[in-house]
Amino acid sequence: MLSCRVVDPVNEPVGGAELVVSDPMGRRVVTGGTDPYGSFLATVPAGEYRLAVSAEGYAPYRAIALVGENSLASLGDVTLQVAHPPEPPAPGDWEIEPMHSSIGFTARHIGLARIHGRFDSFAGVVRIAERVERSAMHVVIDAASIDTGVRMRDDHLRSGDFLDVRRFPTLEFYGDRFVHKGGNRWAVTGALSLHGVTRTVTLDTEYLGVGNGMEGEVRAACRATTELHRDDFTVSWQSMLARGIAVVGPSIRVDLDVQIVPKG
Repeated sequence: MLSCRVVDPVNEPVGGAELVVSDPMGRRVVTGGTDPYGSFLATVPAGEYRLAVSAEGYAPYRAIALVGENSLASLGDVTLQVAHPPEPPAPGDWEIEPMHSSIGFTARHIGLARIHGRFDSFAGVVRIAERVERSAMHVVIDAASIDTGVRMRDDHLRSGDFLDVRRFPTLEFYGDRFVHKGGNRWAVTGALSLHGVTRTVTLDTEYLGVGNGMEGEVRAACRATTELHRDDFTVSWQSMLARGIAVVGPSIRVDLDVQIVPKG
């Protein structure tokens, strides 16, 4: 058997760390995660193994372990070092580059499989402050650009039963609270206006860093997710169920994959 306890630099347990145990040829033997106390235990035959440990916000850790016959090989405490987060974008105004960005969503159809969709038309600006925590962003989405791949369903989603695009042609998000959660994780909180109602929403954001495009232009990238509850925006699924209209479920997961470029 092989065991270890994964901790951070101040000896606090790291729960949910991912571990991969491989043989000398690089073939995976066991994969798993640590429990809330940072502990990991795996049953493996006697032999030599490679152990790889990873956790969000920490640098990867690798070690070699020798497991004897009918014995427990303990690596003791495995200490993960905090990863250096990627450099933030330069201060100034950046805009979303729609050709390399997407705003998608996933909802469960009542009694059926999940529905995947996206909005095809959107624009946005991010103002990066000297202190990133003081940055702000504004995103505008064309409600009529919703696309789930089924024309009849999309027409229904545009109707007064759902988005009501004639009365509310756009969805808008103003984010003005950027909180660093460690490593490359951020929480971006702001006001989402949808269907004539404004609610506070937090985006769980993974910042991917700054790079160069194919033509050498500077760009930054991030991924973000959040969950919306339709009743919060007065899009009531219960009333439509009562009328016998097949609808998507009460909660919707939104996934953003965004690249921004300096605003020209």
